[in-house]
Amino acid sequence: MCGGCVGTEYPERGTTCLEGGSFLLNFVGCAQCGRRDFVLLSNRAAGLQDGEEIVTYDRAGRAPAGGGGLGFKDLCKNCHHLIARHEYTFSVVDDYQEYTMLCLLCGRAEDSISVLPDDPRQMTPLF
Repeated sequence: MCGGCVGTEYPERGTTCLEGGSFLLNFVGCAQCGRRDFVLLSNRAAGLQDGEEIVTYDRAGRAPAGGGGLGFKDLCKNCHHLIARHEYTFSVVDDYQEYTMLCLLCGRAEDSISVLPDDPRQMTPLF
C-alpha cells in the first residue's frame, strides 16, 4: 500500500461503508508513474469467518495477466503499482447488521442497522 498515492491516509468516512468501488477524491495519482487515472480492483476475496462476511480486495489500474481468484487490490491502471488494500466486513450481531470498512484510499467507517422494524435505540422512553 502506498501513502504517496492518496491525499489523506485512512480518512474518516462516518457510516459510509463501501463493499466495492473507490473514493477517487482521495486519489492524488500514482506515486510510481505520476499518472492520475482510474484504478482497477483485483484479487477480490469473499468468505465467512466466525459468522462474518469479509470482502477484501486490492486497488489496481489493470487486472493482472491470467486474472485469478477472489479478492481485490487497487493497482495503478498504467504501471500496476499497489495503491491500497480494501477490507469490508458484514455481520449480524444480536438484532443488528454491523458493517465496517478499512482502506488506505477509501478510509475507515462503521455502521450498525437494526434488523427490527423499529430500531430500539431510536425509540423514546414513555416515562
